[in-house]
Amino acid sequence: MKNSIQMFVRGACAALLIALAPGQAFAQTPSIVTTPVAPQPSAPAPAAPVISATAPPSPAPAVPLPTTVPGLPPATAGAAAPATAAKPKPKPRPPIREWALSNDPTPSFQPETFYATAKASERYAAIADAGGWPVVPAAVGPGARGVAVAALRKRLEVEGDPSEAVPPGNVWDARLAAAVKHFQARNGLRETGVVSGATLRAINVPARVRFKQLASSSQRLAGVNFSFGERYVVVNIPSAAVEAVENGRVAKRYVAVVGDVEHQSPEVEAKITAINLNPTWTLPNSIIKNEIIPKMRKDPGYLSRSKIRILDGHGTEIDPRSINWSTEKATNYTLRQDSGTHNALGSIRIQMNNKYAVYMHDTPSKGYFGRDYRFLSHGCVRVQGVYDLAAWLLRDSGGDWTAAELMAQIGHEREDLRLVKPVPVIWVYMTGWASADGAVRFADDVYQVDTIGVQADAR
Repeated sequence: MKNSIQMFVRGACAALLIALAPGQAFAQTPSIVTTPVAPQPSAPAPAAPVISATAPPSPAPAVPLPTTVPGLPPATAGAAAPATAAKPKPKPRPPIREWALSNDPTPSFQPETFYATAKASERYAAIADAGGWPVVPAAVGPGARGVAVAALRKRLEVEGDPSEAVPPGNVWDARLAAAVKHFQARNGLRETGVVSGATLRAINVPARVRFKQLASSSQRLAGVNFSFGERYVVVNIPSAAVEAVENGRVAKRYVAVVGDVEHQSPEVEAKITAINLNPTWTLPNSIIKNEIIPKMRKDPGYLSRSKIRILDGHGTEIDPRSINWSTEKATNYTLRQDSGTHNALGSIRIQMNNKYAVYMHDTPSKGYFGRDYRFLSHGCVRVQGVYDLAAWLLRDSGGDWTAAELMAQIGHEREDLRLVKPVPVIWVYMTGWASADGAVRFADDVYQVDTIGVQADAR
């Protein structure tokens, strides 16, 4: 390519790094040294220089940040749709990975993440500029030999996956299997040591796409000024995982279900201030209008079965039969779902006040946690180990709560357990990121918001 990716990205990355150098939280916060995982920021980041694969810098399109809230009972829990003008919505696409929860103790989001990710994008730009890596033509594993094995060795060498040099050759061996496992761990794949299915698809993602993921993620991180603290919580939306971080290490990591393509989980920073046991759920107007009213037109008994009450401005309960469901009159009332196992929030909610009205919570639809594709909510984040996470959050707030003790309170009255010291939380959208030691990880761009280099991809 005439306009070398490598030459341009160096200048753009340098501009990003200089822009955030002195005075930003990333520069001021002490280094947290660990290993790799996945993150991303919140509310719209300030405009930063765009790292383009083929053209001079230009303003980056804003990352969509829809307003969201948890949704309907068992089948649909989630959040409210954006109140802004409707945008064309990307089509869902199947995940590239056969999901595996990382056991790496390195937080996906650290004080060094922006700088490390920007530098990693330079390295991948150089790889793409030099012609990328070879395509592995077929599935390979123990006992394999031939062209596909030779291509795999070269492919892993170019990206630097072997922990030690894997010599060239066309025969499968133990060192090649170890290099494959290293690749799988970095890409959120099950560590089988065999190249097939999702691993083969990930192996053959072009270097230019990986550059785009790293450059787009670092651009979204530019300007984020998060207060890390001794303890904090990270949700990297593309990874569909929650991390409880303590003293720079992941103390606990949980499987999560995040917003679907039409109800995307937003990038947000907040403070966790309380644990709500046996919560009720107040439905947002968007859900009343778009989901409840159509359901009630077809099934007048839906609200009573779902234990959703209609309340007027004085808190007096209204008979659903008194409302004309052929109109939007119901949006003038409060619709509140009683607490209980049927509740869309499950039996526990983690309170984190923010402008998007999103939070982390339990769910009655626990089967979703076992899926590879976990982009299924209305924008809030459902946490598989939510009782364990809540106990960790409450640890310094008195009461010595354990997950079992919290579960024992379920089915009683609503109770709000306040944190003595609020815990910072950030939801980020990182499809490519690097840790302080330079290790690089990737996740699928399910929301299709990676914009850097898209002109080059279209050619």
